[in-house]
Amino acid sequence: MRMNAFFRRFTGLGLLMVAGFFQGPVLAESTVASFVVALKPDKNPDKMAEEKKALETTLSAQLGRPVKVVIPLSAAVILEGFANGSIDVGYLSATELIKAREQKAAAILLAGEIDGKPSYASYWVTLKEKSYASVEDLRGKPIAFASKTSTSGFVIPLYDLFQKGLISERANPEEFFGRGNVFYGVGYVSAVERVLNGDAEAAAVSYYVLDKDQHLSIEQRAKLRKLAKQGPVPTHVLAARSSLSESDRAALKQALLSLNEAERAALRDNIFTSKLVEVNPEQHVGGLEKALKLSARALGQ
Repeated sequence: MRMNAFFRRFTGLGLLMVAGFFQGPVLAESTVASFVVALKPDKNPDKMAEEKKALETTLSAQLGRPVKVVIPLSAAVILEGFANGSIDVGYLSATELIKAREQKAAAILLAGEIDGKPSYASYWVTLKEKSYASVEDLRGKPIAFASKTSTSGFVIPLYDLFQKGLISERANPEEFFGRGNVFYGVGYVSAVERVLNGDAEAAAVSYYVLDKDQHLSIEQRAKLRKLAKQGPVPTHVLAARSSLSESDRAALKQALLSLNEAERAALRDNIFTSKLVEVNPEQHVGGLEKALKLSARALGQ
């Protein structure tokens, strides 16, 4: 069934040669008649639906081929899509990208750039009225990680706890926060909501969840403050499945880079949070290995 889905997305070159009426370039070496782009489910679903439609329209015009944007339930679905050919490009954390590389399923196409750097900070956030002054004050308190795969919302904060001597090499966060006090969400918003409704004292998220108007409402952000900062965290990436042709990869890269143009920058920032740039893949994710080994130990992998 997976192979059938994969081959249905391919077409003969002759069909592509007659597509010259499209706005985007037609590449003779292309092998797919349409593209599927997968986003992370880490924002308000209604807002993502609007952004999904806008991105489909913009990329379809640039590529001269239909683009379908999907929002899977998890990054694991994106990795599976890379492997079976049903997803062409996925928006992933650096941690998720390393898993895709290990599986030889995908490689970096582009990465985010924030203030001129391909890295950013992870935050612990808490309610403004709470008196906590540091992460150390959270001992024995219920907390929320963004998800088990989030780089800024789990991997880096966990590694920071280890470096501070708050957890051992066993890497079990319950050593510090207490048994039953560790919650894993399905994205930044789900973790923050635990703080807002009183089920958690702090949440580990990306800096932009608090500092930018992208994931939370103004009212939600007004109730929160930064408790601690850790990092650096390699920026999120747009990865392309390994089985794509070079011409298709080049066309996708060109179309995605066009989002940096002034008239499309707002859409780009709403979806990908920052400017998109080319990076050296090894330099971008090379420093994550130790942190990932620790997080894998924490999850019993």
